[in-house]
Amino acid sequence: MIQQPSNSRKAIRILILEDDAERRQVMSDCLADRFAQYGVAFFETAPAMIKYVNECDPDTLLLISLDHDLECVDGGDPGTGRDVADCLAARSPTCPVIIHSTNAPAAVGMQTVLDDSGWETVRVAPYDSVRWIGETWFQSARNAIVDDVGRRSKVSLGQS
Repeated sequence: MIQQPSNSRKAIRILILEDDAERRQVMSDCLADRFAQYGVAFFETAPAMIKYVNECDPDTLLLISLDHDLECVDGGDPGTGRDVADCLAARSPTCPVIIHSTNAPAAVGMQTVLDDSGWETVRVAPYDSVRWIGETWFQSARNAIVDDVGRRSKVSLGQS
């Protein structure tokens, strides 16, 4: 089951575009172990994530993680992670973005469009089924979250 965003648009949250159920479960388990205080919302399609991003308070976004290639859901067009990257690139950067895709050329394109727009990005290349999630993706997520929370704390205290 996909964790849907709660009705509260003020809750700090982590957004993940991922269509694979096993990957979602492992990501959820990793985040729940260390970051249970933050909401996590998974999206199977780019249009669903774009809709959420366009409606939420950008200050509530702590981390975004994007896959590129998505499977069709109920016969509809799931879009791609590049669609979300393009949407984000049109906005002011608010949080780090992890790009996790086995499609290397597409991942480079996503990273380039986000980097050129001032977003902080990290690229993680999946390997060995879901093993990479606990080994490299979670480490990147943890580092991004800790750095972002530290930056937010300094801003709220009036430090730079």
